[in-house]
Amino acid sequence: MADVQAGIGPFLGVFLQRHGWQTGPIGSVMTAGGIAGMIATIPAGALIDQTTKKRLLVIVAALCTISASLLLLRSQSAVVVTISQLATALAGAGIGPLMAGMTLGIVRQKGFNAQIGRNQAWNHAGNMVGAGLSVWLGWRFGLSAIFFLEVVFGLLAIAAVLMIPEKSIDHQAARGLEEADRYATGKAEGLRSFLRHRPLLILAVCLCFFHLGNAAMLPLYGMAVVSAGKGNPAMFTAMTVMVAQAVMIGVSLLAMRFVASRGYWVVLLISFAALPLRGLIAGTFIQHWGVWPVQFLDGIGAGLQSVAVPGLVARLLNGTGRINVGQGVVMTAQGIGASLSPALGGWLAEDMGYSTAFYTLGCFAILSLGLWVYAAPVMRSADRVTA
Repeated sequence: MADVQAGIGPFLGVFLQRHGWQTGPIGSVMTAGGIAGMIATIPAGALIDQTTKKRLLVIVAALCTISASLLLLRSQSAVVVTISQLATALAGAGIGPLMAGMTLGIVRQKGFNAQIGRNQAWNHAGNMVGAGLSVWLGWRFGLSAIFFLEVVFGLLAIAAVLMIPEKSIDHQAARGLEEADRYATGKAEGLRSFLRHRPLLILAVCLCFFHLGNAAMLPLYGMAVVSAGKGNPAMFTAMTVMVAQAVMIGVSLLAMRFVASRGYWVVLLISFAALPLRGLIAGTFIQHWGVWPVQFLDGIGAGLQSVAVPGLVARLLNGTGRINVGQGVVMTAQGIGASLSPALGGWLAEDMGYSTAFYTLGCFAILSLGLWVYAAPVMRSADRVTA
């Protein structure tokens, strides 16, 4: 199901460039999709907490991604591209909490960290395989073939989720209510309780700043190298994905061990620290070989967060019955940063050059790093108490 969530995002910028789009409008249309996903994420989390039809929602998300790919193949007009991004954003808004909720419902709180690590390793492996196939298809048949590949992956995702027995999912455990909790309280906490949950809000703000700097780097670096004539569009874009995803596979498996031995705070500290260095390298070396260090650091940061963030949210909100809403709150904060990042990066690149764009984006992670260090007593205490 990896490409249902990722969609054609990494290839969209290069694809639209080949059809006459400039970096500014490309960033803006990606931002529109990001804003739609951001608005939809908390309601999606609330729906996932309530529904017993989680498998059906995964199918709907897959159909959204399939529709987006087919729309882009048919037309590259501003209206069609925007609609396709909205469909992809809605799919992405639901898939994250859905996967976390279904996992929690199957393995419960005790097995969640280990299973989410394995889930993410397979997720990154799926993205890497998809990127590798995209290289061959893009070279053999052109960039349009990549969109047909997304359709195939969407259909396979539907088949995959139907293989999960519905009865294997405990929908109360999936929302963070174990047996003792549901009989003791009888109901989930109110949504306003999130406004008083300081550790969750600190996590959300840190992730917002991180993704403000991080989200635009992968597509922007691909456009920078390709526009300089130093890389084949499909091959280089796929390579940026493959390098990062290969690193993320190993990092995801190691992250659950790091969490068990060091705690969530240290693991997320490392992930935040990777982005400023990534921005510095990306701005200094716009070369074909630069993909290795730039995407290696992306693999470290994103790989650690893919395991630590849902695990920490599940730990913080255990017993509230609102875990998937909490996942939605955090994803919304990520979405605020991620939705603004392409527009910011795109216009900075157009007006001031790619190097300045990368340096500026890297600086936003320093804000995440500073806040995370400042809030260490609160976050470490929450981690210990909820453990």
